[in-house]
Amino acid sequence: MAHSENQQSSFSDIIELNVGGQVYVTRHATLVSVPNSLLWTMFRQKSPTELPKDRKGRYFFDRDGFLFRYILDYLRERDIVLPDFFKERGRLQKEAEFFQLHELTQRLRRTVGKDVSLGDELGAHGDPEEASLACALSSSSITATAVSSPTPSLPSPFQKHGFITIGYRGSYTIGRDIQTDAKFRRVARITVCGKTSLAKEVFGETLNESRDPDKPPERYTSRYYLKYNFLEQAFDRLAEVGFHMVACSSTGTCAYASSDPNEDKIWTSYTEYVFSRD
Repeated sequence: MAHSENQQSSFSDIIELNVGGQVYVTRHATLVSVPNSLLWTMFRQKSPTELPKDRKGRYFFDRDGFLFRYILDYLRERDIVLPDFFKERGRLQKEAEFFQLHELTQRLRRTVGKDVSLGDELGAHGDPEEASLACALSSSSITATAVSSPTPSLPSPFQKHGFITIGYRGSYTIGRDIQTDAKFRRVARITVCGKTSLAKEVFGETLNESRDPDKPPERYTSRYYLKYNFLEQAFDRLAEVGFHMVACSSTGTCAYASSDPNEDKIWTSYTEYVFSRD
């Protein structure tokens, strides 16, 4: 018992986690709030040196970083409220099983395949108009079949259509030998703008969310970017899931590398491509 208490006291009060690339900061007391769970075992029965860390010293879990926010909500409140028409209940149940949160697993098991939120299952009261919409949807066999489809390439009617804007800022140099193009189209970063849930559906693990990590799935963002620098790779992915380009806009500027007009000219440009899925 004394050994366990010494292990627990070796952790700081504030804990940083890296869950699938998503960074979370929480209290040690939150992580050990459910006895006999995986997190309780790791952060109460083991020492910091025994747990895997990333290169910045954050405790690392190779799990779904997006869904972990709901795991953390449960640890804090012993309850979670899921968004309307939440389609990740099955995956969230798997996460709850992995973290050995047995009560949460049972609750999710009862709601998998339903169109009501977990809060409704636990007796919470939502907006009457939203409840009416959910009832209307569940009464339609065709719509219900489409909504419950688990295939990412065939999303539900509420997620099927939408817009994603791909942007990039590139530069290239034109020297005195205009044929020299070794520095042509140096792309610094490819940005993704649009609805959070749609961006995650399309780009998955190749999406870097570090600049906007806590965006709810129903909100919009212009701060995501991709982990690679090839525009064609982004275009191929969008085409695979049914998007097509509907608009494009570009701006550019030119400047000399120095005050000498004989020196190379440096061109910079910013381009946005708008994709739509009907």
